[in-house]
Amino acid sequence: MYFKATYRYNPKTDKSDWYYRLVESYRNNLDEVRQRTLLSIGFLNELSGDQIDLVQKGIRDRISGQTHLFDDSLVNIHVEQFYQRLVKENKIDTLQKDPNKDFETIDMNTLKNKHIREVGSEWLSLQVLKQLGIDVFLKDRGWSEENISLAMSHIVSRAVYPASELKTVRFMEENSAVCELTGYDIKNLTKDNLYQISKKLFNEKEGLESYLSKTTNELFDLQDRIILFDLTNTYFEGEKRNSKLARYGRSKEKRSDCPLVVLALVVNIEGFVKYSSIYQGNMADSKTLGDMIDRLRLATSSCDSRAIVVIDAGIATEDNLLLIQSKGYNYVCVSRSNLKKYKQVVTAPTIKVKDKKDRYIELARLQTENDSEYFLKVTSPTKKQKEVAMKSQFQQRFEDGLERIVQSLGKKSGVKRYDKVCERIGRLKQKYPSIHRIYKIDILKDEKEICSSVNWEQIPRIASQKQEECGIYFLRSNLKESDEKLIWTIYNSIRNIESSFRTLKTDLDLRPVFHKSDEATQAHLHLGLLAYWVVNTVRFQLKKQKINSEWREIVRIMNTQKCVTTTALNNKEQWVSIRRCSEPEEKAKQIYDVLKLKYAPFIRKKSVVPKITPEKIKQPENQAFIT
Repeated sequence: MYFKATYRYNPKTDKSDWYYRLVESYRNNLDEVRQRTLLSIGFLNELSGDQIDLVQKGIRDRISGQTHLFDDSLVNIHVEQFYQRLVKENKIDTLQKDPNKDFETIDMNTLKNKHIREVGSEWLSLQVLKQLGIDVFLKDRGWSEENISLAMSHIVSRAVYPASELKTVRFMEENSAVCELTGYDIKNLTKDNLYQISKKLFNEKEGLESYLSKTTNELFDLQDRIILFDLTNTYFEGEKRNSKLARYGRSKEKRSDCPLVVLALVVNIEGFVKYSSIYQGNMADSKTLGDMIDRLRLATSSCDSRAIVVIDAGIATEDNLLLIQSKGYNYVCVSRSNLKKYKQVVTAPTIKVKDKKDRYIELARLQTENDSEYFLKVTSPTKKQKEVAMKSQFQQRFEDGLERIVQSLGKKSGVKRYDKVCERIGRLKQKYPSIHRIYKIDILKDEKEICSSVNWEQIPRIASQKQEECGIYFLRSNLKESDEKLIWTIYNSIRNIESSFRTLKTDLDLRPVFHKSDEATQAHLHLGLLAYWVVNTVRFQLKKQKINSEWREIVRIMNTQKCVTTTALNNKEQWVSIRRCSEPEEKAKQIYDVLKLKYAPFIRKKSVVPKITPEKIKQPENQAFIT
């Protein structure tokens, strides 16, 4: 903005003189520089050239918000006069002074965004951790503020970005604002610190699980009427020498080539952990319940009535069922064996219900010789179709195996000795234990113990019986005063613990385990369980509002919210730095609203630093140059 003068006739003085206009430069849509007139000033005969320059400067300062008076009163009068004309004629935008507003005039060419970090998932998880009161518990246990901040940072990172300690350090330093939220000094962050804080958290396992169990019951008014028990295993990468936990066994991830460790969980129907335990990898499912049921305390529940323990067939041995009753619990489980002698209760007709995939299932109450238990026959046409297809496939494979044995008898170097042929058939039966019973196999041999032929045929009675058993299984319980739908609903709650294991293994990356020592392994699994508390607390509340997103999807949505630092140089040659969080997207706002959490950890952080001009390096006198 400046004065532009043209030489023209002045009628007051009857001679030619300089006529002034206040103009500004701009670029049009073709990127061409143009000028436009803001004010027609007129003739300024009363001002000298220096005074006119001061008026120009005064107007520019006045528009930018700087108010200062010159020593020359005539200049001040003209500055204020022209400024008021600009305001009155709406030639400029005026900024009203407001104590709640903070205006800066900056050089747009110096505007930069830096130190961009993810904050949405971290802020969500941290608020949930504080909602659970883990920081309060650790403080009551005598933990220092620094250790509490590090522990909270590690749990949040495990929930948001499950990885090794080395990768977690890089994530905290380069991608996440978690340490900024918890107040932990990022300069002190190392992988060794994360290892140590995980072990320190594991030492608080007993107290933490009891505390969190009671806290969630109080927060969400839970009764723990139904208790689910199950176990899974995860495998190790490495040899695991001198380990007491790592053992070879049956891997549920089909990794029996690796040593395993078993994780057992007791959860309520809402998916919250009541108790957990870690066992050796070769521990059988049926042998773990005794130890767990002894440690599961009735004090974790505010309900006075007997809780119901739901288990699957692998754990439901007769001894375990008696143990559950002796500890004051009821049970619902799948019968380990098919019932032979039973009849349907006449007064209880068959009921049809739908599963989660909207498929019909028939429920029929049974009467057996054991009057102390309740039995329910479950018939699923979809399950029957699947089992029939599987049995047909296994039968074909079994017969193909027998055919290969027969072909071997006719080969020159084939297996013909009677004992070796029996051994091959035995291994085939071991491979297909549910199929070989429907076959009758005849082996013919001569006096030299050489097999001449192998013949087989299906036993119609047994084959028909096996066909009829497809799609049928039996539920048993000691709840006598119940109905079919209630027992079915209670048993289906075991899907919740299956979902818990799926979340632990998939979303929280609990497998495989790379730690070498047993102590580090236990700390690793326990840290995953603490992160699971965050996950389940979030998902439990979202499911009430019909939001059934998986945890990874929730993290993806929340990661759209970032934290960014914007810097620019103002007109006072100062660097203005502003740190703030972006506005959450609509889906993220919906999650915040359902959980009743704040949108952002802070509104804005501003700092103003004078521009640092590097000093010129003075060349020393009499410096010699070599050419």
